[in-house]
Amino acid sequence: MSGKSILAGLIGSGIQASLTPRMHEQEGARQGLRYVYRLIDLKQLGLDVGALPGLIEGAERFGFDGLNITHPCKQAVIPLLDELSPEAAAIGAVNTVVLKDGKRSGHNTDWWGFAEGFRRGLPGVDLAHVVQLGAGGAGAAVGYALLRLGVEKLSIFDVQAERADELAGRLCALFGEGRARAVPAPDAVIPHAHGLVNTTPRGMADYPGLPVAENLLRPDLWVAEIIYFPIETALLRTARALGCRTLDGGGMALFQAVGAFALFTGIEPKADDMGADFKAMLD
Repeated sequence: MSGKSILAGLIGSGIQASLTPRMHEQEGARQGLRYVYRLIDLKQLGLDVGALPGLIEGAERFGFDGLNITHPCKQAVIPLLDELSPEAAAIGAVNTVVLKDGKRSGHNTDWWGFAEGFRRGLPGVDLAHVVQLGAGGAGAAVGYALLRLGVEKLSIFDVQAERADELAGRLCALFGEGRARAVPAPDAVIPHAHGLVNTTPRGMADYPGLPVAENLLRPDLWVAEIIYFPIETALLRTARALGCRTLDGGGMALFQAVGAFALFTGIEPKADDMGADFKAMLD
């Protein structure tokens, strides 16, 4: 042991199945750290987003080095922070908060996590036109990542139309007019798209089913998820049966944790070892 101790946590709702604590703690042990990672589950505690200011203050008092932030807090946390990384400011969502020297610094490792998983899992796919389902905190990071990856046109659908409009406007301001647009329904655009990305909860254990009608899927459409619990959602299972190239949410889950570990500790983790841990947890 190096003698260095790290205390980190995850704030979100319904997070008991998260594999993030074990990924951080096992890599911490390999790095010679005394690493403790705690879940702060709003659902289990009977709290809502309104409790976020008190939870962050409590984490500071208890000496936390950092916090991961997940649904439904990725955007709500921003006004509570002292500074944002350029990526977090551009995306408008935070999934990692570093607590150091009395300051709260917000970062976004979700976008890089998705991008790194995508580069490894779907190399060479057509990026001319992609449809994205969902425009929340995770959707904002994924949309940013897709345009950084070279997607030429991104069509965004969200059941809250104003969220899709806001995200499309933000992305166009960053990447150029016409690169992103909000659409009123996915049905009209998926038949003309080359890829489909689901960033909604549809497909998780608590939200079973497909996020779009099965007849919209076709073999030449690539399909990506950000859900990793279950690792094979109904969407991926259906798409694979049709012959689509697919990407599960495991890559994003792994690489966002790799990025957060580096921010919390100042140590570059071994991504391959963390990946092996993650795979073993899923098996």
